[in-house]
Amino acid sequence: MNLETFARPRPSVVIAIVNYRTPALTIDCLGSLARELAAASELEVRAVVADNRSNDDSVRMIQGAIDENGWGRWASVLALETNGGFSHGNNAIIRASLESGAPADYFWLLNSDTIVLPGALRTLVAFLENRPDIGFAGSRLENRAGVPEWSAFRFPSILGELENGASLGILSRLLARHVVSPPPPQSASPCDWTSGASLMVRRQVLEQVGLLDETFFLYFEEVDLCLRGREAGWACWYVPEARVIHLAGQSSGVTDRIAVRRRRPAYWFESRRYYFGKHFGRARRLLADLAWAIGFASFRVRQQIQRKPDLMPEHLLSDFIRYNFLRPAEPPRVVMPAVRPAREPQRT
Repeated sequence: MNLETFARPRPSVVIAIVNYRTPALTIDCLGSLARELAAASELEVRAVVADNRSNDDSVRMIQGAIDENGWGRWASVLALETNGGFSHGNNAIIRASLESGAPADYFWLLNSDTIVLPGALRTLVAFLENRPDIGFAGSRLENRAGVPEWSAFRFPSILGELENGASLGILSRLLARHVVSPPPPQSASPCDWTSGASLMVRRQVLEQVGLLDETFFLYFEEVDLCLRGREAGWACWYVPEARVIHLAGQSSGVTDRIAVRRRRPAYWFESRRYYFGKHFGRARRLLADLAWAIGFASFRVRQQIQRKPDLMPEHLLSDFIRYNFLRPAEPPRVVMPAVRPAREPQRT
């Protein structure tokens, strides 16, 4: 990909970083962006850190690093009054840009626990500039050793939930088209959704389908956004040439391999329940829940028979049953409206 060729001069990007009690990680992320921006003068870039009311020294520390390193030309901190979650923090940044006189062309959702490797920003922008039919572009996420994470996914389905719960090789091969987390492609490829840890979104997508749904506190919000984009005709692609180190789980603890046995937090179950209820309806959500529970129960039986070590989060099955089967039914939720009238995709 030719990073020097853009469809028009100085495309603009707002980088949205949500911080919650991770100031050191956020400062490291900004430091990696500083190195990236030094080689990206052909872009107009603004990075905004939304602090989700950390109630610690986060705002002071991050602002101090910005001042000390001279990053104020392109970076700033937005201190929010409440901790409304990942969608809430990102939306505060996105909304401010959309409501300004000069909204950004692209919004890059970037986790605080990431390190941007050289060329990642420019690669994502160049890719979207040259493919106006694509609304989302996600980068390759990898650990410090360069090993890639699973970051290009399929949308959840009933059979996908069965496969995910069972973790059985022969079943995964039979249901290969439904596996939510297939191995990451080696080259740029279409997918259903990519991880919100590093996801660039075209402005016209947000103007057409609305911002991130703030009912999600954390997890499933990017799945929901990409699905709404797909329904409006916008494609999502995985772009592995744009590489980002992800210190997985450092901002939430859920995907941290060291802490894999931690009990999964309530907000993960709440987000999953809301996603399936919103897009599947009650009856199909129940089928998806049953599929996962039956699959996971069979996995537990095999695990006991084969005496394999238990690496799953603590109380996962009992918590899943409690949050999905032992709670009263909820009324349907209203999908967030678009923030502006729908527009045709920009053609350049």
